[in-house]
Amino acid sequence: MRKVISFSKAFVPSVIISGVLIVFGLVGLFTRGINYGLDFQAGFIEKVRIAPTAFSLTYTGSKSVTVEQSANGIDFVITSVGDDNLTRSFRYAEVSTVGAFRSAVASIEGLSVVAEAPDSVALASVFPDSQAFSRLSAVPYRFHYIPSDIAPISSDDVRDAVSGTFPDAAVQVLGAEADRFFQIRLSDDGTDPDASVTLFKGLNKTLSDAFGEENIAVISSDFVGSRLSSSLARQSVWLVLTTLVLIWGYAAIRFRWDFALGAILAILHDAIIMVSFIVWTQMQFNATTLAAILTILGYSINDTVVIFDRIRENMKFHPEMKITELLNFSQTEMLGRSIITTVTTMLAVLSLYIFTSGDMKDFALALLVGMVSGVYSTIFIASAFINFVGKFRKDGGRIPEKKAKPVLSNSGELV
Repeated sequence: MRKVISFSKAFVPSVIISGVLIVFGLVGLFTRGINYGLDFQAGFIEKVRIAPTAFSLTYTGSKSVTVEQSANGIDFVITSVGDDNLTRSFRYAEVSTVGAFRSAVASIEGLSVVAEAPDSVALASVFPDSQAFSRLSAVPYRFHYIPSDIAPISSDDVRDAVSGTFPDAAVQVLGAEADRFFQIRLSDDGTDPDASVTLFKGLNKTLSDAFGEENIAVISSDFVGSRLSSSLARQSVWLVLTTLVLIWGYAAIRFRWDFALGAILAILHDAIIMVSFIVWTQMQFNATTLAAILTILGYSINDTVVIFDRIRENMKFHPEMKITELLNFSQTEMLGRSIITTVTTMLAVLSLYIFTSGDMKDFALALLVGMVSGVYSTIFIASAFINFVGKFRKDGGRIPEKKAKPVLSNSGELV
């Protein structure tokens, strides 16, 4: 017979440890606060690459010429009064290098190309400043590139460059340092009605002064107002609370009230542990992090329901066991399943954590913490609550045996 592990001996110490961790997290919540991302905090966010100019385009003709870059190549749309639009496309498959591109566009009258990158640089590797006006004029429209031998720039370098003007700026590297790709977040205190314009101009001037205007390529920018950010925060709280209520209703119908409440306490424990981890590591709390918390709620309740099913089944087959013995026996039977399921899932999430960056890396890290907490809470928190309540139930926490209904014999006597 398999040896039964006495999980019940760790119920009280586990509850104490969890209580300490939760209090520790609440202290951090009130002292350090949550590092809200742009999804839940009013502010400005910009993704920028600090890269030298590959070539610049200028136009001095009488027509209107706009330039667009796609996944397949670079297109020029030429329009003039009384004429149809004309599109000149230069595909990477046909014009593969900067040198070939410079020669090819010479056929467009009034268009000039000044190349600063070597002719051998792949045309597909260049990228423009997405915020620049794409209608060409005498003002240079720049395409940038990352030379293979250029020195990397760290987030500390960028942070030092903007800290004089924006001391609260949050700088994050996107990808490898060699890519020179950064996400910069600035908070908005709500006093400036034109904060989006002010922050955009101020940040780009600061970056241009530090690294050179010709080396700044804005990939994207976004701004979230305080009203929208507050609305999203409230909706997120209601979303989590609604999830908990629905899970409680499901567990109450499938099992009974003490099992349902134990399951809610377990997943509530997991959510608080994850929030505590986010607070103390100052991980950015955004929509991706919220998705990780909701994912763990689903993962944890699934693990809890599987364990509860086994407990309920053993109650029927082992009516002689007390609730504590049933919990230990059922947890021992399901321990192998819990370990295998959790470890295999964690291996996939670990790969996500190792090979990704930015928000996806934070998402994977939050999942790893939540999975460990989920298994722990199912074994020690939910079961500890059921064991505690069972001591006060008349049936001892077990499912009472159903008495057989009386049956009348042919003679009319009870059998």
